[in-house]
Amino acid sequence: MKNISIFCFGFGQVAKNFISKIKSENFNINLSTTTRNETSKKIFDGVDYQSYQLNKYKYDENLIIKLREAEHILVSIPPQEGEDIVAKYFHKFMKTSKVKWITYLSSTSVYGDHNSEWVDENSEKKPTSLNGINRLKSENVWLSLKVKKNLPIQIFRLSGIYSNENNILTRLKLGNVKLINKKNHYFSRIHLEDISNILFESLSKFKSGEIYNLSDDNPSSSEEVTLYGAKILNIKNLKKIEVNEIESEILKKLYKDSKKVSNKKLKNYFNYDLKYPTYIEGLNYIRDNFI
Repeated sequence: MKNISIFCFGFGQVAKNFISKIKSENFNINLSTTTRNETSKKIFDGVDYQSYQLNKYKYDENLIIKLREAEHILVSIPPQEGEDIVAKYFHKFMKTSKVKWITYLSSTSVYGDHNSEWVDENSEKKPTSLNGINRLKSENVWLSLKVKKNLPIQIFRLSGIYSNENNILTRLKLGNVKLINKKNHYFSRIHLEDISNILFESLSKFKSGEIYNLSDDNPSSSEEVTLYGAKILNIKNLKKIEVNEIESEILKKLYKDSKKVSNKKLKNYFNYDLKYPTYIEGLNYIRDNFI
């Protein structure tokens, strides 16, 4: 059995699914994570680990010991009030550690609005949301640490995540989905399992300083995906509203940007075939196995 030592700053759905993927590949995992709550011992998917307190105001200094032991560091904590607290407080300990793989999870919101055109990793970054602005700022901080401190850093820009638990089919069954009418408006998305698979591939095929988009092959409108979900669940007569009738402030902000996110660089470098290349395969699998 192979051994891996990994420190996860943040332990949300992506980090947890990634750990499950590593375990499924017969690794013995030495895992440490962070939490906003008090430090405690926990178990996830049969893996015993220590979860150390970390928030904008304080952290458990014992985590530094584990951080220095880690060969792999996953950073999924979003910026806190415009500041990347992981880079700020802990980069100096990473330099003195055994680390050979640092992955920062960013967002395709850094691209902003591209009028429904394709974007790749070299496209202009012109974020319109506070989240996108802060994510781009954090990316630049991490890339500067790669240059100045010679830290082994890669960045993944994630598109909208859906999973077997959180998806349009679940929301449709709850009856709280409306069709939103906005012509020629595109979102990109990625299934959680494909994110974990790609993260796993990068453990053995790592190139410091690189940025990759994580998205599926088929950017689509929200209306298209919702209608397909309703079709396979045999749900009819969904209410349709115009984009200017959206009440949720978060949803309003999402509809400010339209772009198609290219995944060519990622697929070519990792030689990876997506398990769910479009929402059709993803939603069909969810319906057949979880609904």
